[in-house]
Amino acid sequence: MSRSPTASPRPASAPSAETDDLEAQLVDDIGSFTHDPYGYALYAYPWGEGELKGVDGPRDWQRDVMNDIGGHLSDPETRHQPLMIAVASGHGIGKSAAISMIIDWAMSTCDDCKVVVTANTENQLRTKTWPEVSKWRRLSIVSHWFTTTATAIAANDAEHSRSWRADAVPWSENNTEAFAGLHNKGKRIVLIFDEASNIADKVWEVAEGALTDEDTEIIWIAFGNPTRNVGRFRECFTRYKHRWNARQVDSRTVDGTNKQQIAKWAADYGEDSDFFRVRVRGMFPRASSLQLIPTDWVAEAIRREAVHGLSDALVCGIDIARGGDDDNVIRFRRGLDARSIPKIKIPGSETRDTTLFIAKVCTVVQEHRPDAVFVDSTGVGGPVADQLRRLMPGIAIIDINFASASPDAHYANMRTYMWWRLRESLRAGLAIDDDPLLEAELTSPEYGHNQRDQIALEKKDDIKKRLGISPDDADALALTFAFPVMKSNHTHDQGSALLSEYDPFRS
Repeated sequence: MSRSPTASPRPASAPSAETDDLEAQLVDDIGSFTHDPYGYALYAYPWGEGELKGVDGPRDWQRDVMNDIGGHLSDPETRHQPLMIAVASGHGIGKSAAISMIIDWAMSTCDDCKVVVTANTENQLRTKTWPEVSKWRRLSIVSHWFTTTATAIAANDAEHSRSWRADAVPWSENNTEAFAGLHNKGKRIVLIFDEASNIADKVWEVAEGALTDEDTEIIWIAFGNPTRNVGRFRECFTRYKHRWNARQVDSRTVDGTNKQQIAKWAADYGEDSDFFRVRVRGMFPRASSLQLIPTDWVAEAIRREAVHGLSDALVCGIDIARGGDDDNVIRFRRGLDARSIPKIKIPGSETRDTTLFIAKVCTVVQEHRPDAVFVDSTGVGGPVADQLRRLMPGIAIIDINFASASPDAHYANMRTYMWWRLRESLRAGLAIDDDPLLEAELTSPEYGHNQRDQIALEKKDDIKKRLGISPDDADALALTFAFPVMKSNHTHDQGSALLSEYDPFRS
């Protein structure tokens, strides 16, 4: 650090000599942390005050990563060799805060430092990663040295505003120029991949090829939840582990994480389940060839934006509980949007009180007036469907027996067929709500082949025996894929009478 990048005018309320002395001292202090990001973090932020009240410094794992960077840069033998750090972790450990503090240190302690930040999706980058980066930049003691916008941080020195900066750059497999141009010879480059598990391999390859400048401090850090057991992020811990400083952080070991929620997940799913491995232990899911729906497909469905077409029908699926601790679940889906209308859960114990239960279901269905309602008619569901048809004659109520024949001979039964269509919809762009229980239900079922070589989904009772959970919510969502549904051209209030905007008597 040779100088301050500030071009801010001198405060009128302070004597100029005193201001200059304070600024000069600040420059010297910050310069002493050129190869010490942890020391910088302790110095630069108002720990214990305001937004950091009750916090006395970076978390232990954040300190370790910062010290790895400091040790690498302080050693003349490694300083100009690329440092590549991969951190796979559970949820809630403070990844975005770590990213932000490292970026702030890198820019504040090196002239003309160049930083590029990307994430798994543009939405993640825009709404989660960059706001956190901006927050820590604002909290920094040298916040006046830089200007922060919605997509960049740049030095206030006009002569260096293009060369001394950090940029939030969405990635694209068809447009990798931003990552191919990561050159800053003789100075410092920092590349951050947030939620790295879902960044395309091609982007990794292009970025790696660009980080070749000699006599340059090069730091590449990949953070993320380990949602995929394939891809370049996974290979940081396997095939390329000799090149990466890789660590896995268990949420249970980190101060400030929600230990009550973690304990609940452990009790519900088991500590060795893929759900718990990914969300808590920071471990990659098992490479199970039997898992019907890949974990990373579900993770992506949770993150993506919910959209649907104007011509998409609104479809309702109702999974009927058999009593006990299972739930009745009512799900709605419009095209690829299964998130916007919240699901409704009714305890299975209420199924016995048929009158009250039917009344609740009717209230929910009539509120949204879907184009079709698919009801699980297996067992006690048949009489429920009959009652719904009687009470709501203007709405199409269709019985679906999970064990009945599939319309496609490749599948052993109707339930397998619906789940497979749900699976393919998740791959095609379906958006679902961020519900840990739904995520677990979708990723738990396994499949095989029967004697006729048909695909056969694991039975619901077998899933419950194996995992202790019944996929009621996921079954309700799968029901919305029973058959294709056209958007209605009539109102349910007028039975099947067609409505038209054309009025033959209008002049």
